[in-house]
Parts: sequence; C-alpha cells; structure tokens
Amino acid sequence: MQVDPRGQRFSAILTSVVLVVVLVTSSWPLLAAQAVVFLIGVVLGLRSAPYGLVYQVLVRPRLGPPKELEPEAPPRFAQGVGTAFALVGVVGYALGIPALGMTATAFALIAAFLNAAFGLCLGCEAYLLIRRLTPRRATS
Repeated sequence: MQVDPRGQRFSAILTSVVLVVVLVTSSWPLLAAQAVVFLIGVVLGLRSAPYGLVYQVLVRPRLGPPKELEPEAPPRFAQGVGTAFALVGVVGYALGIPALGMTATAFALIAAFLNAAFGLCLGCEAYLLIRRLTPRRATS
C-alpha cells in the first residue's frame, strides 16, 4: 500500500496542535482521543485514520495528485510509536503523575513537529533502522 506523504505531514500538523493543547491543559481525555486516532491508523491503515480522512476529503482535492507516493508501513509503524507515547502520557496524567504525562506528550510532540515542519518522520526512520538490523529469513 502506498500513501501520499503530504497527508502524513497534514496529520502531523493536526497532531502537533492537539499535543500542544494537551501540554497547556494537561487534558488526559484529549490525549486519550489522540491515542485512539493513532491506534485507528495502526489497525485500519492511514487512509482510514480520522486525520487521513480529513486530508482526503478537504485537502488533497485542492492540491492535485502527489508527485510521488511512499510505502505505508513506516508511517503506520510511527503511528504505533505515537500510540505508545500517548498511552504512557494518559496513564501519567490520569494517575496524578503529571511529569510522566508531560514528558511522554512532549516526546510525541517533538516527533509530530519534526514531521510537520521538516518532513522528518522519526518513527519511519526507526522502522527502517529496525528493518535493516533484523536478519532476513532465508527462503527455500
């Protein structure tokens, strides 16, 4: 499956806004909602994720076709990493450990911002590194 990389950056912009609001308000329910957004992308695919749907309906028709597509697996893995950080943040805020909630949210925000502003997907890079370091099975 191939995806439009502009959609990933659009999603990262929305994610960054949500995570900034979480850091300002310490709203663990909002962070939980963001975790669900991430999780939908992991389980159902990026095109079925809420931000992906918004991009497909409202933004992509105004931009025209992308110049290139990219494999879905790396950004989908990145959504899984985002899910993990968001869930740790939810647990921190919900259990009254705001330092844990803020730290996990800040890490997720840094990753989302780097993708939104510079097109650098840390989770995607981690996926590629893991793939390179994992020995391949011999096929017979």
